[in-house]
Amino acid sequence: MKNNFIKQTAIYVGAIALCIGQVSCSKLDEKVFGSKSVATASAGSNSADLNSVYGKLNDLATQGNWFAFQEHSTDELLGPTRGTDWDDFGTWRKIHLHAVDGAHNQLYDTWNGLNGALFAATLVAEKSTGAAQIEGKFLRAFIATQVMDLFGQVPYRSATAGPDDIPEVKTRAAAFDWILADVDAAIAGLPDFGPGSDNHKANKQAAQFLKARLLLNKAVYKAAPATPAGPYTFAAADMSTVVTLVDAITAKGFKLSKAYWDNFKWDNNTASTELILSRASNGAGNKNQTGGNAGITWATGMGTHYNQAFSGWNGFTTTSDFYNSFEEADARRYTALPLMTEVSGFNAGFLAGQQYKYDNGTKVMVKDRSGSPLIFTPDVSLFFSTEAKGIRTMKYPLKGDQMGFNEENEFVLMRYSDAVLMKAEAILRGGTATNNETALSIVNAIRARSGATKLAAVTLTDILAERGRELYLEAVRRPDMIRFGVFNNPVVERPAKSDGFRVVYPIPNQAVSSNPNLKQNFGY
Repeated sequence: MKNNFIKQTAIYVGAIALCIGQVSCSKLDEKVFGSKSVATASAGSNSADLNSVYGKLNDLATQGNWFAFQEHSTDELLGPTRGTDWDDFGTWRKIHLHAVDGAHNQLYDTWNGLNGALFAATLVAEKSTGAAQIEGKFLRAFIATQVMDLFGQVPYRSATAGPDDIPEVKTRAAAFDWILADVDAAIAGLPDFGPGSDNHKANKQAAQFLKARLLLNKAVYKAAPATPAGPYTFAAADMSTVVTLVDAITAKGFKLSKAYWDNFKWDNNTASTELILSRASNGAGNKNQTGGNAGITWATGMGTHYNQAFSGWNGFTTTSDFYNSFEEADARRYTALPLMTEVSGFNAGFLAGQQYKYDNGTKVMVKDRSGSPLIFTPDVSLFFSTEAKGIRTMKYPLKGDQMGFNEENEFVLMRYSDAVLMKAEAILRGGTATNNETALSIVNAIRARSGATKLAAVTLTDILAERGRELYLEAVRRPDMIRFGVFNNPVVERPAKSDGFRVVYPIPNQAVSSNPNLKQNFGY
């Protein structure tokens, strides 16, 4: 069926783009993790290519792999099975149920892709000189952070290692220190950057943002491997440094965008005052980007129904609890956008209730495949859902005349709103407040921008909730829930508390088998 083909294409596009087929994927894994025969044949690829590393960042901008592990494991996203659609051998529900094991298909693809990108960045960081080397160090730090965050261990192969050398493996705590050294070098050597500059490349403010995020999560990454779920102790000195780093970003002119959706809609590269690091898409914005294009169509198509203005693959939904955490007037929950809503019938935010589209300028109800009104309902099941079950998301709104594959939205990797919320959290965790700002004033400024009511007081629980509402589907929910100690708690469609070791994913079985320095994570 056509829609099933589109769905499967979307699921595997990240792996295909990086590996150019399953055979090359296997070669990449063997080269990085120690196979002698393939490494020798692949020796010619050991060249420092900065553009190729930037291109590999685009593999984060897919609905599966890295993004799925960060989002499907939380209260923000799940992949219901609809009849025979979307079962995919349990791929999606295993992530949501915290039941991933070392044989999970997307685990292998994610490990392969991230570590292949890490090695490519290491070649630049260790073989290049001058500005390219500093960019390489930032990119290596950014990619290594993803490996450390998901898997708790980071393989390292130096640029001068021979083809028969087996990569060493850094523990999570050691990897943190190694990454931080690269970040400090990047802060010292990268050019300053402000809104309107080329946010597709490494810059000082992106490095400051990354360091703030690392220090905020330091207690998590330094936890003992046998107790990765904590409890965590946050050092006040680290929290004060987070505040200082965010202030440095603010000093370069970053500020909250006037409208929330300026950060995500089709012209976000020019409309937003928040984008610190992003990847351009297939449209006009791509002409300024280094390293290929990302493509953001999946962010719409993963949830939209076949009969809507953008014929998607009717897949992922949010949970009812997460949807209900928004006030009804909150623009992040629902906004009708000019140039989109009156053309396609879509709104930005969440798609709930009766769905509409336009037929020759006339607004009409969308019908499901049986001819009944298409009404997205909050109830949804991982195992047994009909085609209308579940509230869908519209995080990257498409312009009305771009309801296809020529979108221009930029995929957000780092955003100023995230930075100031990190500052608010750091203040509550013992950091020194600055610039007459408090955690409460920061949170209320963000809420006011979206029309939500102001809070009278703010706690760490409030910070986590606000980060969810502000940053949903920006691939930070899993590490946020871990840091706040609630990742293993029950959520919709996962009624039981999961084991604490689940805050770190297992190492893929193939990787453990191919590198004797890798040891499976505790609990798996």
